[in-house]
Amino acid sequence: MEFAAPLWNAGHFLLGYLLPFLFVLTIVVFVHELGHFLVGRWCGVDVKTFSIGFGRELFGFNDRHGTRWRFALIPLGGYVKFSGDADASSAPDDAAVSRMSAQERARSFPAQSLAERAAIVAAGPIANFLLAIVIFAGSAFFFGKQVLIPRVDAVVAGSAAEKAGLKAGDIVIAIDGQKIAGFSDMQRIVSTRPDERLEVSIERDGGTVTVPVTPTLTEMKTQLGTQRIGVIGVKASPRPEDWKTQRFGLLESARSGFVETWFVVTRTYDYIAKLLTGRESTDQLSGPIRIAQVSGIVASNGGLLGLINLAAILSVSIGLMNLVPVPMLDGGHLLFYLYEALRGRPLSPRAQEIGFRLGLALVLMLMLFVTWNDIVHVRGML
Repeated sequence: MEFAAPLWNAGHFLLGYLLPFLFVLTIVVFVHELGHFLVGRWCGVDVKTFSIGFGRELFGFNDRHGTRWRFALIPLGGYVKFSGDADASSAPDDAAVSRMSAQERARSFPAQSLAERAAIVAAGPIANFLLAIVIFAGSAFFFGKQVLIPRVDAVVAGSAAEKAGLKAGDIVIAIDGQKIAGFSDMQRIVSTRPDERLEVSIERDGGTVTVPVTPTLTEMKTQLGTQRIGVIGVKASPRPEDWKTQRFGLLESARSGFVETWFVVTRTYDYIAKLLTGRESTDQLSGPIRIAQVSGIVASNGGLLGLINLAAILSVSIGLMNLVPVPMLDGGHLLFYLYEALRGRPLSPRAQEIGFRLGLALVLMLMLFVTWNDIVHVRGML
């Protein structure tokens, strides 16, 4: 029994956390790199390597164009290496380019026009956003959405809702002019806007009443740890008849995909803005350990569909992170190209080299910080 316990724990970790994490991350990374790859090929650039993961190759193959498709040992990202790239960060290799024939040089990445290089770099994050839109739209079209009527079943004593005059039986129909179709719509707005005055429109006794409500910032313990969100203190209806399935047509599904993706974008930027102004804590930043934990919980509770929707959320996050103007990331390359467009010439090789080194240092520091955050978070839940 003592020998079997470690094997059971290892198997539980592998099936419960690691495999769901790798499934989600591989989808997101593959689509991101595929964006770079397809636009690069479309622009006539030779692609040397398409890698899922970093480090030593586990297995791979060469396609008819000479691209090496590989899966590597460390599955925390990936890269596409074009002709003329020095390394996985796509830093230019001027020495290698100078040794190329005229025909080879024409098919290298540095030889492309500024617009083509910018398009190739931007294609990765754009592919991430498109993936999220497609997943959210597909989920709406094929499965619809379970909606709980936003009826107030009870009001918590002393809560913001009680102070505002909300009563049991009220149906919330809009918040700050935004239509509320279900209880989750109300929760989404309230949870992301603590300490902000909201104009809540309710249906009561056949009429409409609008009251001001200010959500209270509250710490709540969940399966994912402690989260700080806004609450107003109302309880949802427990009646089964208040649940309904909302169906979407093709255009409605596409709109839903855009709306859900945009919500993740705005929520991320809102968090960053509050982080910079001291209204949010850095302990909410997550790294690979916590993403693996979330993947396992989602796989356990939501199955394959839950994991695919998690991939959509993570895809938006990866797309946004890569647009941060830090050298090594796509946003850093685009920043260099903006300089080139404004000045009419690229940054000097020395300046680019310094930029890439600083970018590498920043990325490594961020990875160490979020990993430490993850460790503290997981230890706190044990």
